[in-house]
Amino acid sequence: MLEETGVGVVVTGFAGIYTDPGHVIAYDDGPVLQEFSVCLHARPVAGAARADGTETSEVRWFEPAELPGLDLHPVMCQRIMDALDLTGAPTIA
Repeated sequence: MLEETGVGVVVTGFAGIYTDPGHVIAYDDGPVLQEFSVCLHARPVAGAARADGTETSEVRWFEPAELPGLDLHPVMCQRIMDALDLTGAPTIA
């Protein structure tokens, strides 16, 4: 988090693991890999939000009600919505 956003965090929990067997990355030099993401709950403890200009184009805090209006890939939106559902078990999808 700190490198990409300028915000230092403390991990407070597990939100889910996400992967899609139909989504693979084939590299020119031979390896074929299946992408996966481990999503965690965290709270900010230091720093100020900023974009790094390389991996992060914009950083800002938003309210959960703003989620439908954000320009996010549907996969990322689903992960955030799942993480906000604190009543269920961690997601493995």
